[in-house]
Amino acid sequence: MIEEKKSMQEEVASLVEKWKDKEGNLIMILHELQNYYGYVPRPAALELSRVLHAPLARIYEVITFYNFFKLEAPGKHTISLCLGTACYLKGSAILLNEIKTLLNIEEGQTTKDGLFQLDVVRCLGCCGLAPVIKIDDKIYGKVQKNQVMGILSEYAEHKPEV
Repeated sequence: MIEEKKSMQEEVASLVEKWKDKEGNLIMILHELQNYYGYVPRPAALELSRVLHAPLARIYEVITFYNFFKLEAPGKHTISLCLGTACYLKGSAILLNEIKTLLNIEEGQTTKDGLFQLDVVRCLGCCGLAPVIKIDDKIYGKVQKNQVMGILSEYAEHKPEV
């Protein structure tokens, strides 16, 4: 834990040094932290507050204002469900409810096992395939409610039989 904390302190210090004389450095440092960790961990935000001599409330003001920043670790697999016009008209709201029920999560949440994160997006640029689900970098088009469980099971962690 101490090693991990020191590493985070070093990471934050290095980013502050890199961006110290640039205008808008807070948002750029937060971007780099999120790129490194996949989200902005609270200890990193606390350390950033200390190093920048900025109130923690200011840092969280920026983090929570921009939809890009995440406060929780992302899931191993990101499910992006399109709710754009074409997908919505073709039933993506039904797919959303099915995913939420199967995984027991809401939009923007990660499953308890950390396997899936559910994000709703406005368009994936695949309107001709509506409704569309994207998991990581794979697109699933013309998805029906009865296909959702099978699609999700492709990403389930299979444990070897003993």
